[in-house]
Amino acid sequence: MAKFKIDLTDKVVVITGAGGVICGGIAEELAGSGAKIALLDLNESAADAVAQSIIAKGGRAKAYKANVLDKNSLIGVRDEISREFGSCDILINGAGGNNPKATTSNEYCKAGEVYDKDFFSLDESGVSFVFDLNFLGTFLPTQVFAKDMVGRKGCSILNISSMNAFTPLTKIPAYSGAKAAVSNFTQWLAVHFAPAGIRVNAIAPGFFVTNQNRSLLFNEDKTPTPRTGKILSATPMNRFGEVEELYGAVKLLISEDNAAFITGVVLPIDGGFSAYSGV
Repeated sequence: MAKFKIDLTDKVVVITGAGGVICGGIAEELAGSGAKIALLDLNESAADAVAQSIIAKGGRAKAYKANVLDKNSLIGVRDEISREFGSCDILINGAGGNNPKATTSNEYCKAGEVYDKDFFSLDESGVSFVFDLNFLGTFLPTQVFAKDMVGRKGCSILNISSMNAFTPLTKIPAYSGAKAAVSNFTQWLAVHFAPAGIRVNAIAPGFFVTNQNRSLLFNEDKTPTPRTGKILSATPMNRFGEVEELYGAVKLLISEDNAAFITGVVLPIDGGFSAYSGV
C-alpha cells in the first residue's frame, strides 16, 4: 500500500517525548519526508537512539535533553536548535504519561469492600505530577517554541491527546482528566493562534502497546490481562493499533498543502472505540 507522502524538506520539526515508541516512530517517519528533526526527551539516551536510527538512514536529527516542566530548560534547547537547525516550523507535543501514584487498584467503589489503593488514598503528589506532565508539558513547550512561529507561513502544532479525553477509563482519573485538558487546550490554541497563521490540532490515539502500558495489557508470560480483554471487546476492529497507523493522520494534520483549513481538530485513531456504545 502506497504511503501518504508530504514534502517537509528543510522544515524544522521539534518533538517532545521523542524517546518513546509513538513519538520516536513519528520522528523517523517525518525524517523520511525531508524534515530536520529535533528530538527532545528527559531521557536523552532514548532520544539519541532514535536520532542515530534516522541518521543511519540518511536523515537529519539530533537529540536534546529537555525537561518539559522546566521553561528555562526548554528555552535553552530552543536556542540550541535555532543555532543548529533554524527556527521551529512544526511542534509535536508528545511528552506525557501516567503514574502509579495516581492510579486506583479498583474500578468501582463498593460499600463494604477494602482495596489496597482506592480513590480516597490516591497520592496528591502523583495526581499533580500527572496533570503537570500532560498539561503543563504541552503548555510550556508551546509557549517557548510557538513564539518563533508567529507570522511565518506553514507553521503548525500537533498535540497528542488520548481516547481518555473522550471517555475516561477506570482506574486512571488524573490521566483521563489531564488528556481532556490537552484536547480543550488544543481548541483554545487553534482560536488564539489563527490570526497569527499557526494551525493547532491533535490526534487522540486509542489503544497501542507502548513501554508505558505493556505491563497493564500483558502478563509476564505475555498472555493478555483482563484489561486487554475489556479493551478489545470495546474496540470494533478487535485489535490494538500499530504505531505506523498513526503516521498518515500526523502527516495530514501538519501538512500545509493538505490541511491548510484544518485547525482545532482532535482526531480519534482508535479502531472505532469512541463510536461504540457497547451494544
